Amino acid sequence: MTDLERSAQTPATTPDFRAMPTVLGKRYRIERLLGAGGMGTVYRAVDLLHEQFADPQPYVALKVLSEAYEHSPDASALLFSEFALIRHLRHPNVLRVYSFEVDTQHQRVFVVMELLRGPTLDRLLCERPLGMAWYELRDIALPLLDALSHAHERGVLHGDIKPSNVLLSEDGIRLFDFGLGQAEEGTLDGLAHVSRRRVNAWTPGYAAPEILEGAPLTRVADLYALGCLLYELASGKHPFNRMQATEARDMRPKIKLKRPQRLSRYAWPYVRQALSFDPEQRSVSIAQLREALTVKPGFWG
Repeated sequence: MTDLERSAQTPATTPDFRAMPTVLGKRYRIERLLGAGGMGTVYRAVDLLHEQFADPQPYVALKVLSEAYEHSPDASALLFSEFALIRHLRHPNVLRVYSFEVDTQHQRVFVVMELLRGPTLDRLLCERPLGMAWYELRDIALPLLDALSHAHERGVLHGDIKPSNVLLSEDGIRLFDFGLGQAEEGTLDGLAHVSRRRVNAWTPGYAAPEILEGAPLTRVADLYALGCLLYELASGKHPFNRMQATEARDMRPKIKLKRPQRLSRYAWPYVRQALSFDPEQRSVSIAQLREALTVKPGFWG
């Protein structure tokens, strides 16, 4: 019996594993739970093959379907779609994926991804109730804008931009979790069509109103979520107190958005435009937002 086979038979001893097997794909030994979202659960794991060959860093992250979605007829296709979308991208600020795997013994599908150390942006925001200093905001926003710009240029829509999907790793900013993402027409046309009526997990506080009402995902829907995130970086608060966009739109006469002090008067009109409830009014480009956010408050008012 090889070291790899012996490791694969080591039982799990941590309560985090619940119904998870100790080893997936006869190769990845699960160590602990890293986090759980609407559709997926992520674990830290050891690549036993790399460990056998004395790799000093044999660690990876595994994304598996959440229990609520395991038996959905479209969930496995969605997980593969996410893998295919990220694999289509080549950007230092997008989390890298290595492979899509099927464990036939345990009847599970999973994605193998790079493992990075660092908090997600929502955790940092909890420590900044008044928003971030301009230089902090800039150093987070610009790489994020670059990542989304690259994705859009490659015909990939994210669909779920929010603070908990931005990783502040030791190696830099990473945008991740394309589980609700889609490819635009003409991009990855061979992917299986997935019905999103059965699997619908939009994040209410960041999803554009038209998305919540059943319209297709678009680039300007990503811009709405991005506008919410940028406002939160600058002020420490969600622009609409995390209300669904449809509810906030209906309360529009009562909602008066003010410019966060950490945004320049030059940048504010662009961020405000991204926050428009009307998709036709979200004509601001990522390039315009990027240029505007390099302006330090006090320079242009």
